[in-house]
Amino acid sequence: MSYVVVFVTTKTAEEAKTMGHSLLDHRLAACVSIVPRVESMYWWENKITTDAEALMIIKTTEGNVQQLIGHVKSMHSYTVPEIISLPISKGNPDYLQWLQDNCIL
Repeated sequence: MSYVVVFVTTKTAEEAKTMGHSLLDHRLAACVSIVPRVESMYWWENKITTDAEALMIIKTTEGNVQQLIGHVKSMHSYTVPEIISLPISKGNPDYLQWLQDNCIL
């Protein structure tokens, strides 16, 4: 089994909470941590933009990533939401088992 951490930024912490709850309800994630305020700097429409956002840190299995991406995109307020997945190479075996037990794939 392969495990991943998925990062998603949202316009508000409330949007992140709503999305996180839905991901958990659908068993697309075992855990969603929300950092309520981060400052993001990025290129948008040919200029550098700075915004306050919330950051979701989602723990799931690699098998859930494609469905998770579709689910987030269907709920997200952004045209091009940040949804990036990074592999978990090592971790507490008990935590990883718990993660696996609480996801659908």
